[in-house]
Amino acid sequence: MSDASIPVKSDPSRGGRGSVLVRLLRRPRSAFALIVILTMVGAAVLAPWIMPYNPNNQMFDGLSLEGAPLPPSSEFWLGTDLLGRDLFSRLILGTQTSLIIGVLANGIAVLLGATVGITAGYFGGWIGGILMRFTDLMMAFPALLLAIVLAAIFKPSLLIVALVIAMVNWVQMARVIYTETRSLAQREFIDVQRAMGASTFRILGRHILPHLVYSIIVFGTLGISTTVLLEATLSYLGVGVQPPTPSWGNIIFENQTYFANAPWLVFFPGIAIVLLALSFNLLGDALRDTLDPRLKGRH
Repeated sequence: MSDASIPVKSDPSRGGRGSVLVRLLRRPRSAFALIVILTMVGAAVLAPWIMPYNPNNQMFDGLSLEGAPLPPSSEFWLGTDLLGRDLFSRLILGTQTSLIIGVLANGIAVLLGATVGITAGYFGGWIGGILMRFTDLMMAFPALLLAIVLAAIFKPSLLIVALVIAMVNWVQMARVIYTETRSLAQREFIDVQRAMGASTFRILGRHILPHLVYSIIVFGTLGISTTVLLEATLSYLGVGVQPPTPSWGNIIFENQTYFANAPWLVFFPGIAIVLLALSFNLLGDALRDTLDPRLKGRH
């Protein structure tokens, strides 16, 4: 039999255009997002080696003779803050803080939301009703207000802030996964599996979860941007990461009184927040279009 007579099974995930990574790099926006994310991840991982100063050290030459922060220079690349600490070093360590909380909080939110959505969507009935009514109840509370209340009740720390953010961000994932699981559970191939005596865990693991992987990846990526913004907001309001641990939000809060005379103290952490949140949004959009072309252009 010749090679030409052998049917070739197409791979929809590749689409004949190489790997997902190559396809993302061919898009200017997603390539930009990947560069920004990888740069910030590299800075966070290599923080102890690339920080020129201890981020908590108040240096004698870090303030002017009048006691004002110093502007960017060859010695202090991004200037100094109101206490004479190197802003560049604090931003690098703040990148580490934001990424740790962003990934940890979003991972917990994705795991919790996917579990609730799959359980409610597959079993339905009173189980699904209770789970989704609880989800609706959580969605009824303003996320920021609920996060502030929870953060005020518990003593803020990296883990507590991550858990608080996860507790208010899982509901969107649960809603999306519930809708898709409910649709899949009513398909004929699932009925066939039930008729053949397949167990619930086999049906969920072999026939439903693989169809949800792309949605989980996409919405999980998009959720990191929301998590980063919420963490910065909580830290700015004083109920997030507590000083002296640097966070982009508390850096802005500490230096906001110098906004008119030393705008770099607010500008640089603000740009970092916008860049990271925007990059994860762009990457999530690109992943949605690449992994499932049917969703292209839909929001």
